[in-house]
Amino acid sequence: MSERITRRETLKRGLAATSLLALWPDWNIPALAQGDTDVPFTDIPASFNPKAPNATTRILDIRNIDGPFTPTDQYFAVQHFDRPEIDGAAYRLKLTGLVHKPTEISLAELRAMRSTEMAVGYECSGNSAHSMQGLASCGRFTGVLLRNLLKHVGVGSKAREVVFFGTDHGAQELVFRKQTFNVDQQYGRSITLENAMKPEPVVAYALNGEPLRREQGFPVRLIMPGWYGMANVKWLTEIHLQEDRYLGNFQARWYRSVVGVGGTGADNDPETKWVETEVTRMHLKSVIARVRKTGGAYQIFGYALNDGTPMKSVEIQIDNGPWQKATFASTNSKYSWKLFTYEWDGATPGEHTLVSRATDVEGNVQPVAADLARKK
Repeated sequence: MSERITRRETLKRGLAATSLLALWPDWNIPALAQGDTDVPFTDIPASFNPKAPNATTRILDIRNIDGPFTPTDQYFAVQHFDRPEIDGAAYRLKLTGLVHKPTEISLAELRAMRSTEMAVGYECSGNSAHSMQGLASCGRFTGVLLRNLLKHVGVGSKAREVVFFGTDHGAQELVFRKQTFNVDQQYGRSITLENAMKPEPVVAYALNGEPLRREQGFPVRLIMPGWYGMANVKWLTEIHLQEDRYLGNFQARWYRSVVGVGGTGADNDPETKWVETEVTRMHLKSVIARVRKTGGAYQIFGYALNDGTPMKSVEIQIDNGPWQKATFASTNSKYSWKLFTYEWDGATPGEHTLVSRATDVEGNVQPVAADLARKK
């Protein structure tokens, strides 16, 4: 289920925390300018260790963010199945189904097509405080616009759905008529043809100017700017056009959410209708990543993500005080993550609680924790 959780951080032991930092493992301390120190948070889960070896997950330590793009070797990675090893020279991207010219395109042919580059930030739909909000990153993706590929093969008149299959696969339990079946499932996701023909989706083969690495979907992956990570199918092997809705496991059963519409939101309110929805585009969210001391000043730093709707503001609240506007970085773009800073004047010794909230130009406001509480 998609999580829209406000990042709430508590600072430890006042703001003169140099001695505490010395007790932390080296990987917890971001690179600092001479004389700078980072103030540690107290709400870090005991199990959090972004450097722990894991065959399926890489977590970004957001306290190390120092620029608009995540270094490739730090870029977050997560998947449901294996990380397939694919021979780039033998690779072929298949375009099948309701197309005029079923086609197989090699990696070299794809790279020879007219390319586009886009800054895209996104997160896993399960990104939360449990992972220190580290299932998120931002990078420069290079590839071919999806709509140009579809125009290249020709779209059939009955096509309504565009399905993307990854090479990764594995055993899944499926329940049908009260019986459980163990079947091999290929990872797949779909979008409507209308969304596929928009100018944003990219069939990407490079990240930050380098060929995709294995954990990032080499040789080719889909990038859906403004959508959660599960839509950005890695190890892309086939693009299939069909008329009917795609009902694969990761479309029809996974990545669903339930929202209350109308009424008071109370569980026993008959006017509240609980509606099941797809997890698709990212909800408005901001995250406090770091507090840095420079001389006698303190700077709060973080990132915001959303579906590409222009941002109006990110605000910071300290100890339940008034909301204060942060400053956006000049490097932000429509689909990148939006970096922000806030200069914290008048900080006093002791513990402090910091909260951020984002607002877009359409009036959508990131909910705080109290807004998300279910009413009984």
